Amino acid sequence: MREWLTARELAAEALPDFPGTERGVQTYAAREGWPESMAYARTRAGRGGGMEYHINLLPTLARLDYERRHRRIEAPEPKAAPATALGDGLSTQATRERDARLAIVAAFEAFSKGQRLGLSSRTQIFVDRYNMGSQAIEPWIKDVVPRLSKRSLARWRSAKFMGRADQLAVDRSKARKGKGVLDTANGGRVRTFVLALVAHQPHLSAPQVRTQVRAEFGDEIVVGGKSIAMPPIRTFQHFLARLKSVETVALTKLSNPDKYRSTMAPSGVGTLRWVTEPNTLWQIDASPVDALCVDGRHTIYACLDIATRRTILYVSRTPRAAAVALLIRKAILAWGVPETIKTDNGSDFVARDTKRLFAALDIEMELSDAYSPQQKGHVERVIGTFQHDCAALLPGFVGHSVVDRKAIEDRKSFAERLGEDTAEAFGVSLTGSDLQEIANRWVETIYAHRVHSSLGMSPAEAARRSMTPIRTVDERALDVLLMPVAGGGGIRTVTKFGVRVEGYHYVVNAALPGQRVLVRMDPNDAGRVLAFDAETGVYVGAGICPELAGLDPKTILAAKREAQTEILGQKTREARAEINRITQGAPLIERALQVAARDMPNVVVLPKREEAHETPAIAAALDAGAEPVPAPLSGRAAEIHAELKAETAAESAPPSNVQPIRKEETPQQRFRRALDLQARIDAGELVEAQDAVWLGGYQNGSEFRAMKTVYEDFGERALR
Repeated sequence: MREWLTARELAAEALPDFPGTERGVQTYAAREGWPESMAYARTRAGRGGGMEYHINLLPTLARLDYERRHRRIEAPEPKAAPATALGDGLSTQATRERDARLAIVAAFEAFSKGQRLGLSSRTQIFVDRYNMGSQAIEPWIKDVVPRLSKRSLARWRSAKFMGRADQLAVDRSKARKGKGVLDTANGGRVRTFVLALVAHQPHLSAPQVRTQVRAEFGDEIVVGGKSIAMPPIRTFQHFLARLKSVETVALTKLSNPDKYRSTMAPSGVGTLRWVTEPNTLWQIDASPVDALCVDGRHTIYACLDIATRRTILYVSRTPRAAAVALLIRKAILAWGVPETIKTDNGSDFVARDTKRLFAALDIEMELSDAYSPQQKGHVERVIGTFQHDCAALLPGFVGHSVVDRKAIEDRKSFAERLGEDTAEAFGVSLTGSDLQEIANRWVETIYAHRVHSSLGMSPAEAARRSMTPIRTVDERALDVLLMPVAGGGGIRTVTKFGVRVEGYHYVVNAALPGQRVLVRMDPNDAGRVLAFDAETGVYVGAGICPELAGLDPKTILAAKREAQTEILGQKTREARAEINRITQGAPLIERALQVAARDMPNVVVLPKREEAHETPAIAAALDAGAEPVPAPLSGRAAEIHAELKAETAAESAPPSNVQPIRKEETPQQRFRRALDLQARIDAGELVEAQDAVWLGGYQNGSEFRAMKTVYEDFGERALR
């Protein structure tokens, strides 16, 4: 059994009390913190990656259901061999007993690992599933241990824990008194061979069985380590009589598995007692009616509410998905909408239309395992009750089996039957509608008011006592959901001609070209369909085919154009207004440049080392671009120029007691000065007002923030 699964694989399991989609599983896992689990979550190996989760993380109900489906009780079956070859001095039968018990203990320990249930609950669930046959078990293990008890399981676990597995080895053939020669011959192989021979061909006589034994083992057999002659026919007669009496169950299972499953296989009792409220769980099934009608043999479809045992029957000419839909319609209108419906894997029950109907009504579909009618035994029993209690009284009754049919035919002599058709032979007189009417009356007047053994009251009384509100559906909406969809799954893409169904085009006024819709056919009007959005399920509108509806195509086309113009006008009105507003504003390139300017990083660029790059051409260019040097002054002109220059310098010179606030400093020096001033202020010292003003402005600048970041990362090295 796989214990690590991805979200998709978990969703595909459709486990109870657990999401059924991959996205739902991922959301659930994130909410519950699964990915953080170091023990039960791991990265998926292989292509694509992703996560895998251990089944120990699953909720209790989901974990139990997964275990039921996939956990197998298995072990290699010991082969017949001498005791010395087994290495432990045990006979083959004793080894089978021991290995079967150890396999059951190992399966229980694997089942218990990571469970959130107590030991008592785990044991009860495991034992019940083993006895009910709802757990996969190797046939040879089931043969050795046909039934399991909690006490036996506890005793076997204790023996394994104490290292006393030899206590689990029991050879009942040795412990039984009065065993015959053929029981022990050749280490029990003769008995096994005869058992298989009788199961394969039950009508063999004692002489024929003796002949087959001679052909298989020779004219001598080994008993107690000694070779003896083959026993006489009389011994075989007594042996066969005793064998058929003692091994009735085993022979039935080998020769008639259906009879074994229906009459002898372990069957759970009260497994659905948790269903106490109406419409929690329904079971549906179908079976041919054991009576003929004038228009052939019909099929009876049955729907059973587990909580109240209420039943609804629907008669159909042939098994088909439409009959399932009409049965569900009839039940919903009478009882309300259920939470879950359980059915088998029949084509009419798992058809696409049936699944779509269940999904539209928010009904969970639960499928039983293939070839496992016992998993929906309640509705199977209701159908059997109808067959025996009602169908047996109908004109045209043909019996419940081939034997019954032969007995009914034998009521007349061969001469009377000669040339007589089936309808005359069985007195057929009912039509399908007559059968439906009788089935309805039988359910309403007899079955509904008969005390049910598991309820202690009648289904009608159980339904009256329930105070649970029911979910109702408008009959008109239900009829729409029951409409058949167009061929090919019903999905169509709208074109300018409409939607195409079976060669005809249906015009849907409210749909635009390119839209995908689900098309349902109107069973009462071939020229009309209903269209629903394929993604959301929202009703789009009705579609009309002019050819089939008998209307003028030009009128339909004009109406379509008018409707499409109105729809497009509504969709484009706001967009056109927005286009006008955009074109009247700033150009798009100007808006793009403004956004780009806002996105520019606010970074202080630190000074870089520079060196002058010189070439003869660069020097020549500098000479050519230099300002002309004025000619030197002489005489009185030079004196006047010197006086003016002195006066200008005296006027612009600052007072001698004023110090410049900002000197030529590097960013590192300014940041160092800011740190010093801040430290003095923090120490309570007085600083100059102009220094405090400078510090406040500098700390709000980008250079201070950049230098602070560098200083925090590199410390004093950033200020060197």
